[in-house]
Amino acid sequence: MNFPKNLPLGVSLLAITLFAYTHAATFDIINQCTYTVWAAAKPGGGRRLDQGQTWNINVAPGTTMARIWGRTNCNFDASGRGQCETGDCDGLLECQGFGKPPNTLAEFSLNQPNNLDFVDISNVDGFNIPIEFSPITDVCRRLVCNAPINEQCPTELRTPGGCNNPCTVFKTNEYCCTDGPGSCSPTTFSRFFKERCPDAYSYPQDDPTSLFTCPSGTNYRVVFCP
Repeated sequence: MNFPKNLPLGVSLLAITLFAYTHAATFDIINQCTYTVWAAAKPGGGRRLDQGQTWNINVAPGTTMARIWGRTNCNFDASGRGQCETGDCDGLLECQGFGKPPNTLAEFSLNQPNNLDFVDISNVDGFNIPIEFSPITDVCRRLVCNAPINEQCPTELRTPGGCNNPCTVFKTNEYCCTDGPGSCSPTTFSRFFKERCPDAYSYPQDDPTSLFTCPSGTNYRVVFCP
């Protein structure tokens, strides 16, 4: 991008800054649960959130394959190392990678074709915490998954602190869709998740009913226990 050479330095820097943040997004991550949640974001890191606390992160324009999730029953030492019962990310408070299932996910890719963000809630990695993923202003759809899935979880999928997706348990193409597009279809287990959270992915190829768009430049909130 070219700027006029006779602009004052401060004006030039302001223009560059405004350009750099075009279509960046802010995320307000809020814990409304009655228990502590250790929020995690990739990119973003991690933060302990007691009931009522909020963590704000800024995500660069063009970020893809990003996600936010919550971790439960964590213990970390002064150096930020420890372990969580659900959603653990390599034993780090400040996550650098993805979390260990089960964990309910808010997923997004910013500034995609046609100036759109792609957003979704996913139970493909199972479920641990009810979640809302919504725009700060009313420009696109509010997504929510707050059913009592942990309490109603099928016996085969039960695990401490959450409900596994069947791919995690059985590791077959029927549930994981590892053989490529069109290689799998809904199952009894995926229908369990879909019936309770119609907005959320229930298996990897559940795109038609689970992937949504918002205008690029939208700011978002992620709420645990909405």
